[in-house]
Amino acid sequence: MSSKKLILVSANRHTSPYPVYPLGISYLKAYLAEKMPDLEIHIFDFMTRSFDEYARFLMDIKPDYAGISLRNIDDVNIYKQESFISHYKQIIDYTRRYSKPVIIIGGSGFSIYPKLLYETLDPDFGIYGEGELSLQQLITALDNKQDYSAIDGLLHKRDGRLIVNKRNRHFKTPVLTLDEGLIDYYWQNSGMLNIQTKRGCPYHCIYCTYPLIEGHTVRTLNPDQIVKTLSDLYFNNHIDYVFFTDSVFNISNPFNFDLADRLIAANLKIQWGGYFNFVNIDRRLLEKLKQAGLRHIEFGTESLSDTMLKNYEKPFTVADILNISGICNQLGIDFAHFLILGGYGETEQTLNETFENSKKIERSVFFPFIGMRIYPGTRLHQIALQENIVSQEDPLLEPVYYVSKDIDLASLKEKARQSGKRWIFPDEDMSEIMLRMRKRNKKGPLWEYLVS
Repeated sequence: MSSKKLILVSANRHTSPYPVYPLGISYLKAYLAEKMPDLEIHIFDFMTRSFDEYARFLMDIKPDYAGISLRNIDDVNIYKQESFISHYKQIIDYTRRYSKPVIIIGGSGFSIYPKLLYETLDPDFGIYGEGELSLQQLITALDNKQDYSAIDGLLHKRDGRLIVNKRNRHFKTPVLTLDEGLIDYYWQNSGMLNIQTKRGCPYHCIYCTYPLIEGHTVRTLNPDQIVKTLSDLYFNNHIDYVFFTDSVFNISNPFNFDLADRLIAANLKIQWGGYFNFVNIDRRLLEKLKQAGLRHIEFGTESLSDTMLKNYEKPFTVADILNISGICNQLGIDFAHFLILGGYGETEQTLNETFENSKKIERSVFFPFIGMRIYPGTRLHQIALQENIVSQEDPLLEPVYYVSKDIDLASLKEKARQSGKRWIFPDEDMSEIMLRMRKRNKKGPLWEYLVS
């Protein structure tokens, strides 16, 4: 058994629209604490602490292993285009300067660019995809001087050559205990905490990285474990709002009905939100989920034009969007639509369709992204290569956007204004409004208060 020290570092400092609880390292810590009870584990969160504190933390702990989680590569905001790579380099530099651990990087951002980020940041090891089992196996192998070369999702160098192992299986039994040292900060500043109920995404949207991060195979997590985590939060920490971070919540609906029944039986009085789309959803499901505490839905709508939905390879239509939006309003479930304006195939006609159809949706907020961030390994990347928007040599580590040449970007905000609906563009600073609401102890995402 190991008697060594592991630090788990959340590198994320991005706070828009609110700070996000570092769920990945909490899953890692809970799993490793159960499977490797002699391993001493410490968490460091750059959202709440500084580089000076990190240096002191490293010198005090003297870790044997440093697991560094990279959540985002950039802000995915065409108006700012802020990259986080230099911040990650600084973390690696500090880790080596103030301690001598084996450095292992992972996280969702790393999983999109495993080879490139390994070569850019030069850790000892990398793990792409879910990390629980792979990290346990790696630490066990290193502790016991055993062979680690066959570990799923592992990146390492052998004789100067980078080796990237395939991920042949997916982990289905994660455990979760949220870190007591972080709960208060995120509850006060985010108004919610995060939990998963499933991993993996079965869809094939042309721009999306979720299948790269979690795979296409959907794995539902243990519903008893989910309810136990929520019960602990509710009864021990008085947390009564959570956000389920599944790529799409309304998949595997037999599981969702079962989870809803368990939440109702537990009588937790917790409200929650999640990401939904317009497939596998109807009034019966929404009624059950509302009984179980559903308050907010963030719809990955992307467009209100059937032409564009087809271009993006979305598995639903405008009619589906209008129907489910109407049902949500009838049931009193708050919802927002997240859209892409100016993506692949967008024209003035399809834009006009989106703005006209937005007028048919009552009590909603519309959050448009402008253009589509191009990520390697996606269908959009192949399109961008064919259209000579990017070259084969471009690693895309710095943000590059696909923006249709057939639209007038300058007209978007005026079209939105003329719709009479509440559109919040990425460059609209909502921080002061959000801060005032948080000070009034408002919980959840808060966008429902912005409905015009």
